Amino acid sequence: MPSPRVVIIGGGHVGLTLALRLQKKLDAHEARVTVIDTQPHMTYQPFLPEAAAGSLEPRHVVVPLREALRRCEVLTAQVSKIDHANRCLTATLGDGKVEQLEYDILVPVPGSISRALPIPGLAEEGVGFKTIGEAIYLRNHVLSRLDIAASTEDERLRRRLLTFLFIGGGYAGIEALAELQSMARYAIRSYPQLSEHDMRWVLVEAMGRIMPEVSPHMGEYTRQQLENLGIEVKLNTTANSLMDGRAALSDGDEFDTDTIVWTAGVKPHPMLEDSDLPRDAKGRLECTTRLQVKGTDSVFSAGDCAAVQDLTSSDPEALTSPSAQHAVRQAKLLADNIVAQLRGEPLQEYRHKHAGSVAGLGLFRGAAEVYGIKLKGLPAWLLHRAYHLMKMPTTSRKARILGDWLLELPFRRQVVALGELHDPRAEFVKAANTRGLPKPHGTTAAG
Repeated sequence: MPSPRVVIIGGGHVGLTLALRLQKKLDAHEARVTVIDTQPHMTYQPFLPEAAAGSLEPRHVVVPLREALRRCEVLTAQVSKIDHANRCLTATLGDGKVEQLEYDILVPVPGSISRALPIPGLAEEGVGFKTIGEAIYLRNHVLSRLDIAASTEDERLRRRLLTFLFIGGGYAGIEALAELQSMARYAIRSYPQLSEHDMRWVLVEAMGRIMPEVSPHMGEYTRQQLENLGIEVKLNTTANSLMDGRAALSDGDEFDTDTIVWTAGVKPHPMLEDSDLPRDAKGRLECTTRLQVKGTDSVFSAGDCAAVQDLTSSDPEALTSPSAQHAVRQAKLLADNIVAQLRGEPLQEYRHKHAGSVAGLGLFRGAAEVYGIKLKGLPAWLLHRAYHLMKMPTTSRKARILGDWLLELPFRRQVVALGELHDPRAEFVKAANTRGLPKPHGTTAAG
């Protein structure tokens, strides 16, 4: 009799943590584990800001799935449909072939994508901050704005180039903004034509506070720190239009910008829309506290795309927050429950009281609130790095990241834009399509 097949949709933080634990706990004959993702690697998103700022080598914040999951089958594919009634899913493989894959246990954990709003110009002018590609692009883009600004005499163009707009005041937006601004302030020292005061960094947040994940006191401290660094924090403000890089805000402010970063929320992966699994009003899979999708005994989920009751809250309607802290702990319990189900053992409920939050605010700056203890500045920054280093999957990636940080101590930051990474064929195409100039009379190819 063939071994039961466990199919995991998503190779992100939850999917990788789950698969690592399953391949450690299961014997070879107990189950066949298949991981499906459109990317061949997992990106540790809390380290994206440092990768964007140049503190970390981008390759070190991603974990190749095939390297880490030696005992699992890894498919680079896009799942387009889940038909749980027949226990199968539809996937388009990397070569374009469409296949129907059957399963015994299904774990859809595709995570989330950026939740964009219908703001004129956003789709054309904005960039998100959820992938390693976006982080590398923003690093090169910001540095290239400095290069161009230092080379132009057009004051209006210079102001546009040196104006950076971030929309969204949650963790992703705050950390990305702080790290990139820290990098730019360091890099601008190399441009005698420019100064820090030439740059304008603007954070727009629709709510009355930033970083709702921490207490109001720590949120206010973070806002003050950003403003001390010269960052404009606009609360209770939204973007009305971003057409052609002209930002029109709800507070009446209007300005031109060449950089618009959107970090104002996420939504469950749209792959879940074409399935017969129950979802809540926000599109998340409705799960029990045992992390089983409601109405099933063979479908499990966790992380950003799962709606799980928070058993530590007095409110029976409260759900666990979409944070990395819950995602990792849910992934571990999820693995244990799958093993228990395969072995006919009872399943456990997920219960975890939120321990707190840590955030980096640029080099040597941070804010943290852990078990009611508030830390600021350097101690919070060190705690931020230590916590995420500990949570980074695989020992090899931990060692590489620690090596990057140690190399920062004796050497200066590398601040160079490699814009050609985003269009590597441009120079060749230009050369291949350039007509040669007529040669002077009497010359030869060798002459």
